Amino acid sequence: MPQESAVYTHGHHESVLRSHTWRTAANSAGYLLDSLLPHMQVLDIGCGPGTITADLAALVPDGQVTGLDHTPGILEQARATAASRGVQNVRFTVGDVHELDFPDDTFCVTHAHQVLQHVGDPVQALREMRRVTKPGDIVAVRDADYATFTWYPEVAGMADWLDLYRRVARGNGGMPDAGRRLHAWARQAGFAPENITAKASTWCYQTPEERSWWSELWADRTVASSYAKIAIDGGYATEDDLTRIAAAWREWGAEEDGWFGMLHGEILCRV
Repeated sequence: MPQESAVYTHGHHESVLRSHTWRTAANSAGYLLDSLLPHMQVLDIGCGPGTITADLAALVPDGQVTGLDHTPGILEQARATAASRGVQNVRFTVGDVHELDFPDDTFCVTHAHQVLQHVGDPVQALREMRRVTKPGDIVAVRDADYATFTWYPEVAGMADWLDLYRRVARGNGGMPDAGRRLHAWARQAGFAPENITAKASTWCYQTPEERSWWSELWADRTVASSYAKIAIDGGYATEDDLTRIAAAWREWGAEEDGWFGMLHGEILCRV
């Protein structure tokens, strides 16, 4: 079976976790919530610090949630997140979405948020998600589509950020414009077209608090995270380039009329 070949572009620097720990089931998996039932067994792939995972566990109180991540170190934070909320019907494990270590037909829901954009073979990942999901039950995936990101006002350097990020992500073996491809990947993975529901939703940052938070975490990520190291080591950018882009983020964040919109693709697939 194939194993992970892509490099996770973001890493787990504090500036990355600042955004990941903001995520909840409500703001990141709203399209799935109406399908959850109290008894369900749920697999949350790419669980990271566990904030969505813990929310899902609270929504299936008579069931069980398994949080899975490719990076062992982040799971300690995920366990701490669950413990701080008093969630007990959850466990965490290391694994590779291309080769899941679970029997066929194990889970009622197999969920992945912002994962397929970072993996080497998203179609194989969906095949594995389908395999471990019970017949008649659900595979749920949501991913951003970076090419659709838009903002106001135009600030010199912001377009350079988006172009650089997409080049780095592709160089790492990922697909930053994954959102628009989810339904096609699901069909290629063996889901019948009539069993695929494809939709879209957005995140938007506009208030002074939202602009400050979003711009500062991306400014810090641009110069201090593993993304910054990959960009420099791979020859995509210089330190001066990254410093200039970080300044552009802060300039945008200070704009009173600032607005940033992000489109995400979503699929609910019946096995």
